[in-house]
Order: sequence, then C-alpha cells, then structure tokens
Amino acid sequence: MIGLLQRVTEAKVVVGGETVGAIGSGLLVLIGVERGDTAAQADRLLERLLGYRVFADEAGKMNRSLRDLGGGLLLVPQFTLPADTRKGSRPSFTPAAPPDEGRRLFTYLAERAAALHAPVATGRFGADMRVALVNDGPVTFWLQVPPPQRSDC
Repeated sequence: MIGLLQRVTEAKVVVGGETVGAIGSGLLVLIGVERGDTAAQADRLLERLLGYRVFADEAGKMNRSLRDLGGGLLLVPQFTLPADTRKGSRPSFTPAAPPDEGRRLFTYLAERAAALHAPVATGRFGADMRVALVNDGPVTFWLQVPPPQRSDC
C-alpha cells in the first residue's frame, strides 16, 4: 500500500461541484492499493501516517507527528500510484489492486483512521475528483508498505 503524503495548511476534495472532504492544517495523503495488499498493510501505513514526524517543533526541526499536533488527515484514493512506469510511454496498472479490493482496503483504512484520529476526511473512491491543496513547505513523502511476497512465485 502506498501513501503519498503532503503537509498542507488546507486541502479539499470536490466531486461534481460538491466538497466531499476538507481539512485545515495537516496531511493530504493520496492512497494507492497494490495487488496483494491486506488489512495488515493498511494498518501499518496508517501507523506510519499518524506517527511520521513531518511537522516542526519549537526548534524548527521535523520532530512532530500528525498525532502530536492533532491536525487533519485527508485520505484520497488514487489507483494510479501503483502503476508500473519503468518502460515505454504508457503506464501499466497491473500492480494496482482490482477495483473491488482497492475500494475495500481504502474503506478499511479510512474507517480505522477515523477510529484512531480526528479529524479525518476522505475523497470518493472511483469518482472524478478535483483535489485542491496548499502545500506547506513544500513537504512531500512517499511511504510504501509492500504487499507480502507470494510463496508461489
């Protein structure tokens, strides 16, 4: 499971002219579900997102986490993140989880996040979304919790 996190001063997701998710200061995280991901990958990614130290302390060092600050968490599903872009001029989406599995794991991640942290907002799985943000820094990190290795490979 992949999380592309961006530290923001504000962010929102609009679908069909309606704001479906918005936060103030915190993290906007684009979520990519990979083929073979399980709830274990979602749990580990969430643990990392809530504890990743990307906010400045009193000395200006990145020593504070979203959990420390109580900032907002906006989770946005993005199936293109797991794309294979190593060759050619067109991405392959073979590494991405099938839509039903991606939806199930994204929903699981969002529900677990809401149970452990507030405020949490989300985009809408499968929708044509408009994502607006004010990147703070800019600070952007790619976090990945790889799916387990298959024993039949």
